[in-house]
Amino acid sequence: MEKSEALNTLNEIRDMMAKSSKVLSLSGTSSVFVGVFAIIAAYIANCILENESLAQSEKTIALMSEGALLLCICITTVFLFSKKKANKNNMSFRLDQTTQQMLWHFALPLAVGGVLCLTLVMNSFYGLTSSMMLIFYGLALYNASSYTYSNAKFLGYANIILGLIDCATGNHAILFWALGFGVCHIIYGIFFYFKHERN
Repeated sequence: MEKSEALNTLNEIRDMMAKSSKVLSLSGTSSVFVGVFAIIAAYIANCILENESLAQSEKTIALMSEGALLLCICITTVFLFSKKKANKNNMSFRLDQTTQQMLWHFALPLAVGGVLCLTLVMNSFYGLTSSMMLIFYGLALYNASSYTYSNAKFLGYANIILGLIDCATGNHAILFWALGFGVCHIIYGIFFYFKHERN
């Protein structure tokens, strides 16, 4: 009996240590919303690209503006849903050391990829832009997965694979972008919700 109680105590301590070293306030619902927003953005981007009344420079400005707006909306969505989840589960929602490490490991490859994509666009090399976005975003997710739910790395793998396929095929940038940032996020969000959030 004492041995069983000791094992239970050790398991509880192990779980507490694991939770303290992970960011667990991320929400599957926010991932679904991000995916939906990405699909809508992909449709709008396709409309912009097919608009023959716009010059190439105008299309570039419109797409970059749309991308910046989408990024702001997605960050806000993730923040709000994460805060809601943390409050609901009485979890800490602050910028502690673990959260800082996760954000750094996520932001570094994302920032490098962003600068690379911006450089490509500024030099009128549009062909590989969507591929680079997917690949670097996938690397960012893989990097950050060590500091949050480990299954986030599978979303990273999916984006990396789609980015590499996009590099090889060409002429389907919007489709692969919508699959990676849209469909994969929705599928992952649903899986995440039922695995980690559903009561």
